[in-house]
Amino acid sequence: MTTQTPSVAFIGLGVMGFPMAGHLQKNGFPTTVYNRTTAKAEHWSEQYQGAFGTTPAEAAAHADIVFMCVGNDDDVRSVVYGDIGVLANMKKGSVLVDHTTTSAELALELADVCGRQGIQFLDAPVSGGQAGAENGALTIMVGGEPSVFERVEPVMRAYAKASQHIGPHGSGQRCKMANQICIAGVLQGLSEAIAFAQSANLDIDKMISAIQHGAAGSWQMSNRAHTMADDQFDFGFAIDWMRKDLGFCLDEAAKLGVDLPLTQQVDQRYAQLQQRGFGRCDTSVLIKQFDSDDHSSQS
Repeated sequence: MTTQTPSVAFIGLGVMGFPMAGHLQKNGFPTTVYNRTTAKAEHWSEQYQGAFGTTPAEAAAHADIVFMCVGNDDDVRSVVYGDIGVLANMKKGSVLVDHTTTSAELALELADVCGRQGIQFLDAPVSGGQAGAENGALTIMVGGEPSVFERVEPVMRAYAKASQHIGPHGSGQRCKMANQICIAGVLQGLSEAIAFAQSANLDIDKMISAIQHGAAGSWQMSNRAHTMADDQFDFGFAIDWMRKDLGFCLDEAAKLGVDLPLTQQVDQRYAQLQQRGFGRCDTSVLIKQFDSDDHSSQS
């Protein structure tokens, strides 16, 4: 990367990628985007006055840094490999940054393939959800070479409030797994607390006000307890995606010989909620496990 402002590409314009790429362009980094649905890339280009490519390779052709934020391991491979994948056109010395939450194995695979082409790689999953992406306030956990992180971190500030180098390749993804394990446990405890409080006829607003600033407090309590009690579950990260992430957690734990009983329990509860039609609801819908009277599909 030169001392000049780096040119960047952003692959994947979902609820996270669309605003993240927008922050890059608005912060002075010339940005070219790609999305599987070209109409969305055209819409982004019109909104932010950036460029778009019709293939990942086209978008990545002149980029110093290529960012990706897609769905899962297979989606990542579909935009990285082959004649139209980013690696077909990325120049030596450039950096590929994967913001997708994937398996640690994929991070190691991409690091190896990139290295053989003279390209640097960082696995850099994010936390903060759609709101964090829109507000430029994501948290990023990064695996890879420290020197590469130092080169890319100033660019990621466009959409991140915090970026932390964790360790070698794969460490970013494993850190994200720890993050999801924490979220699952907190949401299970919060769901049980609200269910208990409702059964005891406590005023939920007063209960939350009383305990959210003490040892029981959490982001989930401050931001989701009221909406959970009000039966509102349209706040971004869907349980379909959470189950994908928890699958990574459980697979990795099995390889490490670590038992995650609470994570397994929450994953099973989410699976049951998927069967009831709540798959596109956000993760706080976990409280519906206690709603024995309503097993109908979420409209």
